[in-house]
Amino acid sequence: MNHSLDRRQIHLWRIAIYFIFALPGFTIASWVSRTPAIRDTLGATTAQMGWIIFGMAVGSIIGLLVASHLIAHKGGRFVMVAGLMISCVGLVVIGLGGSWLANGITVFVGLAVFGFGNGICDVAMNVEGTAVERAAHKSLLTGFHAAFSVGTLLGALAGSAAIKAGISVPVHMAIAVVVIILSILFLYRLVPAGTGKETAGDTMAPPMSARERMSVWKERRTVLIGIIVFGMAFAEGSANDWLPLIMVDGYKTTPAMGSFAFGLFVAAMTIGRASGDMLLDRFGRVAVLRASALLAIAGLLIVILGQNYTVAALGIVLWGLGAAFGFPVGLSAAGDDPRGVAARVSAVATVGYLASLVGPPFLGLIGESVGLLRALFIVLIAVTAAGLLSQAAKPIGEQKQNP
Repeated sequence: MNHSLDRRQIHLWRIAIYFIFALPGFTIASWVSRTPAIRDTLGATTAQMGWIIFGMAVGSIIGLLVASHLIAHKGGRFVMVAGLMISCVGLVVIGLGGSWLANGITVFVGLAVFGFGNGICDVAMNVEGTAVERAAHKSLLTGFHAAFSVGTLLGALAGSAAIKAGISVPVHMAIAVVVIILSILFLYRLVPAGTGKETAGDTMAPPMSARERMSVWKERRTVLIGIIVFGMAFAEGSANDWLPLIMVDGYKTTPAMGSFAFGLFVAAMTIGRASGDMLLDRFGRVAVLRASALLAIAGLLIVILGQNYTVAALGIVLWGLGAAFGFPVGLSAAGDDPRGVAARVSAVATVGYLASLVGPPFLGLIGESVGLLRALFIVLIAVTAAGLLSQAAKPIGEQKQNP
């Protein structure tokens, strides 16, 4: 599978995957940028919006859990395209429910559909990313995740422009859908068919049964990689959900300065991921994961114990740089074995998203009692565990040579 590709085809495949990684980021930012307008149209309270947004979490988890089975039967390219198209349907429903219909249940359903499409696309594009890495013989996955961040930034800027131009939510969602569909029509031809697909004709690696695909959750290496990803995704998700409030409540700063602090975190993560491939090729996964854990630990300690905003800002930059690598490097490690690659990437991605979705609300509950700054000690423990288990991400071939 994909063994006959020449250098030019691999290069085009790689370029296509960069753009495909950016598309889900663009769609997510398109929705997020219009949440205030949708909330006002629905007349929803914060708690009601929380339940509506939960639809996306439900859809995402279902998508992540079924993705490996879909990829095994249909291949990564098919699932990526299907996921993006399903996401487009979700965006249309969100646009209608959050504006003309003004119906919270419709928005919930739209977000569930949107989340499902994003979930299956996320696993498929990471499976494609690990396949491109093997074909190109170099680390690429952190760069692909940097492209996701760039897509998110572009989507946020487009959303801001749409709001300033007075474009309605349904029209904005429709424009986003057109951008996604036109991108898919151009890009899918550059991606080889069948990545991750398991066929009975492959005598070297017979296809996994559904039971075998589920059994990867019991594999020691996959479980350890999952813990690494959980710790780092928890560190990332906690910043995404709480950092502005942490700075406002913990350092008595203005909301604008809290938002600026979050911008520092996102910028540090994007820079880290953009440079990650070069660092991984030079130093290897284990060294990079250990260094990133140390950076995140140092950053969290500075934020927790810092006495002023300027010192805390330095900690936020270190926290962002440290959190940048765990998720993509963990997914890359999960994809080492071509047989069952979709099942393992799906399992590790599911753990990462659970950490991002479940971890921050848990942090909020703890923060209610002890304050958000002190609650960050829980994140610190998770990151420390990830750093201590970094050895599990060593490439399979190296593990066999150096037991």
